[in-house]
Amino acid sequence: MASEGATDLPEDATDPADEAVDPPESPVVLFDGVCNLCNGVIQFLIPRDPEGRLKYAALQSEAGQALLERHDFPTRDFDSFVLVEGERTYTKSGAAIRIAELLGWPYRIAGIGRAIPRRIRDRLYEFVADNRYDWFGRKDQCMIPDEDVSDRFLS
Repeated sequence: MASEGATDLPEDATDPADEAVDPPESPVVLFDGVCNLCNGVIQFLIPRDPEGRLKYAALQSEAGQALLERHDFPTRDFDSFVLVEGERTYTKSGAAIRIAELLGWPYRIAGIGRAIPRRIRDRLYEFVADNRYDWFGRKDQCMIPDEDVSDRFLS
């Protein structure tokens, strides 16, 4: 039974929304798609993950919104960096540290950041996040990935 607004898909096709609702097989980085700093971080991560283990979705995208909803995060006015790894989620500095660990050496050394109390790490994160548009600017729309890495982005 199709829900209102759903489109009929061929039997062998998958609905793009389904990949966002089912737990992703790969870790997914949710980021602010209009933030220049956030986009720069994604551009930094891609070449450092040549196997493409990390997937990406803008918070504003359909996939990003579905993942936020699935993990009980607000879908409106939510602008934190999130890593979804199976059923676990990491936010703010915890997400940054876990992503560095997933990249392996030498980035894995960022794990020592856990020695700093989370409250302090997250305050620093929030200070940068609160000023990121002023310092780095913002785009009018979410970035469009290059063809060679587009399979790493959830639609």
